[in-house]
Amino acid sequence: MRVLAVESSCDESAVAVLDSRAGLLAHALFSQVDLHRAYGGVVPELASRDHVRRLLPLVTLALEQAGSAPRDLSGVAYTAGPGLIGALLTGAALARSLAYAWGVPAIGVHHLEGHLLAPLLEAEPPPFPHLALLVSGAHTLLIEVAAIGDYRVLGASRDDAAGEAFDKTAKLLGLPYPGGPQLAQLAEQGTPQVFSFPRPMLDRAGLEFSFSGLKTAVLHAVQARELTAAVRADVAHAVQEAIVDTLIAKALRALAQTGLTALVVSGGVSANRRLRAQLTAAAGRQGARVYYPRIEFSTDNAAMIAVAGLKRLAAGQHDDLAIHARAQWPLENLPAVNA
Repeated sequence: MRVLAVESSCDESAVAVLDSRAGLLAHALFSQVDLHRAYGGVVPELASRDHVRRLLPLVTLALEQAGSAPRDLSGVAYTAGPGLIGALLTGAALARSLAYAWGVPAIGVHHLEGHLLAPLLEAEPPPFPHLALLVSGAHTLLIEVAAIGDYRVLGASRDDAAGEAFDKTAKLLGLPYPGGPQLAQLAEQGTPQVFSFPRPMLDRAGLEFSFSGLKTAVLHAVQARELTAAVRADVAHAVQEAIVDTLIAKALRALAQTGLTALVVSGGVSANRRLRAQLTAAAGRQGARVYYPRIEFSTDNAAMIAVAGLKRLAAGQHDDLAIHARAQWPLENLPAVNA
């Protein structure tokens, strides 16, 4: 099978072509970072309008890169949710229309399932069942993955996601958008143990997260002193350590509780190099192996949507002629697919 996939859930316009035998044939992406930087975050209406401009040329580019024509495709996949509803609708309308015009089935893909399956693009994909830590700007979840489509959420954030804590701290420190990668870079210059911030909810049982208290502690620390270059770097270092320590502790706790020995870490925050290094070492000491998508597929992209879409289309699943888009969509409501 050969599938064209479209991703437009937030501020990345992306198209990919994936073949079940030949692998990933094309991956074209346009980032709207420069468009939104002046506002310090994503403006939904601007994101939607830019998707309208970018997606169709990206479809043409991806097909050219893949050496493919519409007649070579077995189906079209697109991100149907969750995400910004206007942004989702632009991609869904285009993908559903192309599938109809080309006479192939279409499938709306859950954005988080795309992140969960992104490591399947690697040379050594994770086995099933496994545990997944999905950590991004909008989500922090621990998920037991029995098979593709068979997901059980074990723990989630009660308030802010880890990625949001990164971004909001970066904004407090005056770092440019997008703040998470900027903060991680600044943290490398910080001095350890100058600041100590809380590791939320590690003092109680369970697998839930909370990062609002950490953000408040950082706010108080920043307001209490002059933000010199050294102070900014030290705060960044301490915040990153607090978030990384929390994620690692909860992931190891979930591995112990489930008895699983494979851990997938995906989502935008999984690109954090400190998290990768520390978690890989800690899981190894517990007898577990960690699987990551490559850095370029940690953030939003169409290749991961192609993986999920191809699996579901191959299982005979497809949508009707309606254009499906959901701002909210529970992951556990998805039908299972044999891995």
